[in-house]
Amino acid sequence: MGRSFRKFDFNISSLIQIRVIDAARAAHAGRKTMPIAARLKGSIVGLQTILPSTKDFELEFIYPNSEEALAILRHSAAHLLARSLLRLFPGTRLGFGPSVKDGFYCDFKTSREITESDLPMIESEMRSLVAGGEGGSFECLEVSFERAVRILEETGQPFKLEHLRTRLRENEKIFFYRQGEFLDMSRGPHVMSAELLQHFRLMSVTETHWRGDPSRESLQRIYGTAFFSEEKLNEHLKRLEEAKKRDHRHLGRQLELYAVDPRVGTGVVLWLPKGAVIRRELENFLFEEQTRNGFQRVYSPEIGRVGLFRMSGKNPYSERSYPLFGADRSDSYALRPTCGSQHVVIYQNHPRSYRELPLRFFEFGNVCRYESGEYSGLKRLRAFTRNDAHVFCSEEQAADEFRHCVEMLQKHLLTFGFSNLRIQTCFRSENGISYSGTREMWERWEKVILEECSKLGLVTYPGGEVHPEGPGIDCTVEDSLGREWHFGTVHIDFKVPGEEAFDLSYVGTDNVLHRPMMIHCTPLDSFERFIGVLIEHFAGAFPLWMAPEQVRILIVSPKYEKYAREVEDKFRKQGIRVTGDYRSEKIGAKIRRAQVQLVPYMLIIGERELEGRTVAVRDRVSGSQGNLVVEEAIRSFLREIRDRKLKHDPGTV
Repeated sequence: MGRSFRKFDFNISSLIQIRVIDAARAAHAGRKTMPIAARLKGSIVGLQTILPSTKDFELEFIYPNSEEALAILRHSAAHLLARSLLRLFPGTRLGFGPSVKDGFYCDFKTSREITESDLPMIESEMRSLVAGGEGGSFECLEVSFERAVRILEETGQPFKLEHLRTRLRENEKIFFYRQGEFLDMSRGPHVMSAELLQHFRLMSVTETHWRGDPSRESLQRIYGTAFFSEEKLNEHLKRLEEAKKRDHRHLGRQLELYAVDPRVGTGVVLWLPKGAVIRRELENFLFEEQTRNGFQRVYSPEIGRVGLFRMSGKNPYSERSYPLFGADRSDSYALRPTCGSQHVVIYQNHPRSYRELPLRFFEFGNVCRYESGEYSGLKRLRAFTRNDAHVFCSEEQAADEFRHCVEMLQKHLLTFGFSNLRIQTCFRSENGISYSGTREMWERWEKVILEECSKLGLVTYPGGEVHPEGPGIDCTVEDSLGREWHFGTVHIDFKVPGEEAFDLSYVGTDNVLHRPMMIHCTPLDSFERFIGVLIEHFAGAFPLWMAPEQVRILIVSPKYEKYAREVEDKFRKQGIRVTGDYRSEKIGAKIRRAQVQLVPYMLIIGERELEGRTVAVRDRVSGSQGNLVVEEAIRSFLREIRDRKLKHDPGTV
C-alpha cells in the first residue's frame, strides 16, 4: 500500500477557529472521496485540528488508500475497543492502545479474565455502537497538565495517570478524545467519525504486563485489525488463514525438517536429515555467491575473551548474555554474540598493505544470545548461525564496496522469489544515542549511501534500525503472502577501526600507516530464521535445487522394479536426490502421496517405459511432461538445479 496525498495551499489569516475538516470540505466540494487526515507543518493531524490563523500554510491531505490513513483508522478502532470494554466491564483500567503493523491492540485489566470466547461479544458491542449511531464523532480536547490529572483520577485510570506523570510531564499540551460518554487520553490522531469503523475483526487475547515489564502488573491484550472496506478485511483474513496453514512449525513437523526438544534446551534446534539438506543447499549457494564476489571464508571460535567483545562495543554481558565462564583465575570467556570482533583480529594477523585491500571475510558462524520472550520454531532462537561478512578497505574504495554488498544482497533475495525489495536507511537521528564518529562523517557517508543505492536503481526509505557505529541500510522484502521481512544489513563502522577500539591500519602508497574503513554485511541474517521464512514462503514446496527429495520413481507394477532401480542408480550417481516407491499399490495412490509430500518430480515406469528405456516425467504442479530418455531427463534436471530455477511461483502447491 503506498502513500496517497494531495496538496492544497490556504491563506486563512483573516479567519478564526477553522478546522482541517472545513478546509477539506471546501477543497473537495462535489467530490466523492474525502481525506481521512492531513499533514500540517510536518506532522499528521486529524480533521478535528484547528488550522493556524496567522500565516499561509500548506496542507497535504491523506486519503484512505494510504498507509498513514490505515494506521489512523486502526488507532481509532483500538479506541472503540477500549470504550466497549468499559461498557461491558465497568471499572476496566486501560493501558496503551496503538495501531501496529497489520492491526491494533488494547492493553487492559478487568475484574475477570477475558478469553477467546468473549471476543464475539466484545465485537458485537463495538458493532452496535457504530451501527446504532452511538459511535459518534471523535472530538479532540486540549487540556492542561493539571486538568489531565484530574480527569484520569476521576475516571479511575491509574495506568494512564502514571504515564502522564512520568512521560508527559514536560508536555505543554495534553490531548483527550471524546466519543460519546467515553473520554480517553490519546496522542491521536483519530478518524472524524466512528462510521468509518465498520470493517474490523478481533483476532486474539494474550497476557502482557504494564509497559512490557514482567515485574509490573499483569494485563491482558486484545489484538484486532481494521480496514476501510469489507473486501480488504476479507483479503487480509484469507492471507492469515493461508499463513496459518503454512506455519513453518507445522510444516517443519509434517515434512520432518527439524525438531525442538526440551531435553536439548529452549531456543535451540535439531536439524533432521531433510532439513539438513535444505540448510546445506543454502550454505552452498551463499558460499558460491560470496566467493564469486571476492569474499574469503574464515573460521573462528564460538567463545572469546570478555575484553575482545568489549573492544568492539558488542557487549554480550548485559541482560541478553549467558553467564561468563573462566579458563583460569585471571581469564573470563563468553559465548560470542557476533563474529565481527574475531574477523578484526584475523585482519590484524599481520601488517596489511594497500595492495591487499579490499579484504573481504565471511563466516557461517554459530552465535548465542540470551533473548527473552517466546521461543517457538526457527524465527527466534538462543543459538543460531549467522552469515557474517566484513569488508576492510580504503576510504576511496568504501563507496564501491558498499554498493557491491547491497548488490549482492539484492541478488540473493531475488534468487528465492521475494518481491518488492525495499531499502530502509539507518541514519543518525536526535534520539539520545551515543554515536561513533562525528556528525560530519555521518552526513558525508549518508549522502554516499544514498548515491550508491541510486546507482542500483533502488529507492530508499527511512525507518531502518540505526547502528551507533555508523550509517547503513536494511533490506526488506515481501514473501508470497505479501508479508514484509527484514533480511540483510549493510552498515559502516566508525568505532571498531578507531584508536580506542582495535586501532586498525594498513600501509598506503605513500608508505605511511592509514586507517581502513570497515563495512558490516549480514546477507540473509541467520540460517534458521531465513529457512523458517522460506518454509512459509514456498509453503514447504521448495524449488528443485533445494528440495530434500528431488525425484521419486514410481512403478506401475512390481515387474518393473529392476529397471526402475537401474534408473534410480543413474540419477543418484549424477548427484540427484532420488528415491523409489516400489510398493504394490495403485499408481494413483503413489502419485498422490508424492504430491502431498511435495516431491518436485515423479518418474513413472511401466511397460512402455521399459521397452523404450525411457521415463514418464510428471511435474508435481503441472502434471505430465511426456516421456524422456533417462539421460535426457537427467540433463534437464541438472540444468534446473544448476540455474537454481524457480519453475513455479513461490507458494504454489
